[in-house]
Amino acid sequence: MTEQASKEADGGKRKGFGRAAGLALIAGAADDDCSAIGTYASAGAKFGPDLLWTAPVTLPMMYTVVYLSSKLGQVSGRGLFQVIADFYPRWLLWSVLVAVLIGNAIEAAANLGAMAAAINLFVPLPIPMIVALVAALMFGLQVFGSYELLKNLFRVLALALLAYVVSAILAKPELTSVLIGTLLPKVHFNREYLSILVAIIGTTLSAYLYTWQSNQEVEEEIANGRTDLEERKGATKEELRRSRQDILIGMTFSNLIMYFIMLSTASTLHKVGQNQIETAAQAAEALRPVAGDAAGIIFAAGVIGVGFLAVPVMTTGAAFDLAQAMDWKHGMSIRPQEAPGFYLATGAFTLIGVILNFFGFNPMQALVWAGIVQGFSTPPLLLLMLLMTNDRRIMGDRVNSRSTNILGGITTAVIFAASAGLVASWFL
Repeated sequence: MTEQASKEADGGKRKGFGRAAGLALIAGAADDDCSAIGTYASAGAKFGPDLLWTAPVTLPMMYTVVYLSSKLGQVSGRGLFQVIADFYPRWLLWSVLVAVLIGNAIEAAANLGAMAAAINLFVPLPIPMIVALVAALMFGLQVFGSYELLKNLFRVLALALLAYVVSAILAKPELTSVLIGTLLPKVHFNREYLSILVAIIGTTLSAYLYTWQSNQEVEEEIANGRTDLEERKGATKEELRRSRQDILIGMTFSNLIMYFIMLSTASTLHKVGQNQIETAAQAAEALRPVAGDAAGIIFAAGVIGVGFLAVPVMTTGAAFDLAQAMDWKHGMSIRPQEAPGFYLATGAFTLIGVILNFFGFNPMQALVWAGIVQGFSTPPLLLLMLLMTNDRRIMGDRVNSRSTNILGGITTAVIFAASAGLVASWFL
């Protein structure tokens, strides 16, 4: 019996909602990292409810890119960059890899800075010291914690994002303006508006989101005893159906959090004319006199909680990508002595994130700029992923359906258009 037939016979290995509370929820929560929080908070403070429409519009795009990544990992038995290394020219592999590694490093650094600023509200230590201590704690968990421990910890940390639902409710938003901002898209053709729009799209569809998803599909297979590539290859129709369901749950969760973050600052800071957010701490502090101490504290707690989830996703994700390109042994379920290159790379990306915080950049501005960088780097990788999931050498008979290709094509076109619009605005 083939591996594909074996999977069909046992009805697949995924467990419905229980799995949704795992990989897809973690991916969705990681997408609402400190970079995303900073971008969404800035958008709400600067433009009020005018950008709430981006949440429902980006949901199908988020779903599409994560599903493509998940499907690629399940069917090929490989992570995204392992597929590129095995089937495409080296120049293409390294061109894409360098862009993704730079993006991950900037995101990790900006997230560490935002976390430190939020922690500083509660612990009066120098921010560089907080950055170093937090990074050391995260790396220690990655080195000494098991895959199951980290996955379960990430599930719990994902719940920190519910803080923004509470924060938005405490802000007492005005229903009419919320409905108008959600249902009637407004687009202003100026540099400031287009910059934040590209940042929203970039951080919502960040490259690390779907490189991480494909890697975790492989990690799940390995955790289930399928350590050889041939054992991992192939996915049943039922597995892919459940995967679509799981990803829809995870991305809907992520998208709702995005909506409530924008709503909380739109209903408070924008309303009182406080349109500029310079740091995560300032965002939390600004909410306190407007929406009450609880709203400010909850906002800061959300930044801290999700940062502990997102930074390891970025640093470990970059290590996965590099290890696959270099053909190193890698995996969160493998001990450090068995995969030294992978763990050294994880440590190196963590260290880069720490060092960048000693250059004195503004954390919140860096978060928004990181989102803009992702907005430019994401389209080529997404286009490549569409090509891969339509390649029968890689996918066999599980190539994309017409509807998936249409959604993927629209998503790619929207990201390209947003980036082109930003460039055009520079010459206005």
